[in-house]
Amino acid sequence: MKNLREKILLSLLLGVCFGYAITPRKQWYVLKTIGGLWDDWDKVDERKLNEEMRKLHRLKLIKKTNQKKGPIIKGLTKKGKLKALEYYFNNLMVDSKKWDGKFRILVFDIPEKLRKGRNALRWKIRRWGFRELQKSVFIIPYECKEEIDFVVDFFELKKYVHYGVLESISKELYTKLRKDFGLN
Repeated sequence: MKNLREKILLSLLLGVCFGYAITPRKQWYVLKTIGGLWDDWDKVDERKLNEEMRKLHRLKLIKKTNQKKGPIIKGLTKKGKLKALEYYFNNLMVDSKKWDGKFRILVFDIPEKLRKGRNALRWKIRRWGFRELQKSVFIIPYECKEEIDFVVDFFELKKYVHYGVLESISKELYTKLRKDFGLN
């Protein structure tokens, strides 16, 4: 089970994201992305949950009002949204179960003034298993456009980052990449 604080904040973020998702396809993506949080809610002690909610309120991460029947959560504060996004970012992973025979390429040239975003992107893509072909040119065999888009949007790097799907590459490079990634 994830840290209880993390689960609460991500669940509240899910509610916000779901509310903003206009189409059923986007709603399904939101549920699929953060939906695994509920697998073990039945194992959470109610007393611990209430205690953690009070801590979150004291830390000004959530807004709540008191009613006769008990407190009602109104949602995340701005600080709470940032913390939830940080948790989401740290747990964001690429699904590497199935390969469709294509490679994805990521090219970027991010200026020094956006160093924090550049370093976060570089750290994340290495965690996902991207391999560097050349300086600031990375490749991976798995679909990950939505994950890349999230990081790029979060750090406002859109005009500096380019993602593509390689439909055709040299046989030598194809063979080398298959070997490097351990693909059959």
